[in-house]
Amino acid sequence: MRVNRIALNGFRNYEWETADFAPGTNVICGANAQGKTNLLEAVYMLSCGRSFRTRYDRELLGFGYSEGQILAEIFSHDRDQTVDIRLRAGQAKRITVNGVKKTAGELAGAVNVVLFCPDDLNLIKEGAAVRRRLMDNAISQIRPRYAEILTEFNRLYEHKTRILRDWREKPSLLDTLDEFSDGMARSSAQLIRYRAAYAARLNQAAPPIHREFSGKGEELAIAYQTVSTVKDPCASAREIYYDICEHQEAHRQAELDSAQCLTGAHKDDLDIQINGRSARSFASQGQTRTAALSMKLAEREILHAESGEMPILLLDDVLSELDQKRQEFVLNRIGGGQTLITCCEDAEISQRTGGRVLLVEKGRIRG
Repeated sequence: MRVNRIALNGFRNYEWETADFAPGTNVICGANAQGKTNLLEAVYMLSCGRSFRTRYDRELLGFGYSEGQILAEIFSHDRDQTVDIRLRAGQAKRITVNGVKKTAGELAGAVNVVLFCPDDLNLIKEGAAVRRRLMDNAISQIRPRYAEILTEFNRLYEHKTRILRDWREKPSLLDTLDEFSDGMARSSAQLIRYRAAYAARLNQAAPPIHREFSGKGEELAIAYQTVSTVKDPCASAREIYYDICEHQEAHRQAELDSAQCLTGAHKDDLDIQINGRSARSFASQGQTRTAALSMKLAEREILHAESGEMPILLLDDVLSELDQKRQEFVLNRIGGGQTLITCCEDAEISQRTGGRVLLVEKGRIRG
């Protein structure tokens, strides 16, 4: 699986640019604020139709542009394919694969990517939302139905939050509260099953990588956490739904008092431990970075196992954040698939990877 060529028109700071990528390692270099991450962002969008930096498509359009385009020639599932994403101000994006209209969720069948950026190094220490995002991004690529359920859950969550916030001024809003609570419980039940299954696979794939990374001196363990009344997160959606309803009923008044949604998949988290202790509470910076790297490399292995093809690895200026040992570990494990690495210094990285070098300067790509 690889991107052979990408053309950008009116996307971020690119007026009209094309880039050709090698099947192996590609080093994208240049000074800060020239467009390196924008290029990776465009490749990332080929996998899911959305950015990893903003929720709003309008922010992807270049200054003064009302339309934008990402056009890519890819090789996936043993054939050449073309992905075309059209952005228009004030309108929904239009996505086609080989001329056939697709939803954002259906893009997963064409391109799979794993992104690793400096923010991911805080995966262990940050709040639960970061770890949920890790699961959501990964599962959406291997289970297109998941993205649809997540979108519906977020819609219900936003509506219910508004009701809880405004019901004192408009008591009639409470007439629909139970309807949205029930919808959230049904969506949560399905999300929980997917997340529990993925967390189990992550707990199989990441510990061996972490063990090797740490010189066999540390043991990583990952456990899924969800609504307390859910007895078995791998049970049927029906059973989980009833468990969630139990929690919802017990916390209904507390939700009204606090104006917050207290029941649902938005409370999920991953409990990450190193040598039996909470990594978030007790791990050193070096340990947390090793664990985060191990989890992202495990994500790559899981996607590979699911699709039969190595996903495209995007490393956005992450090597500069790592010490020499961790840099070497990552560089030694990126073989076997296409990798795009952004960095400010090209000579050293390109020599160490033997990869192709592309220079980005003021929204122009050379190389």
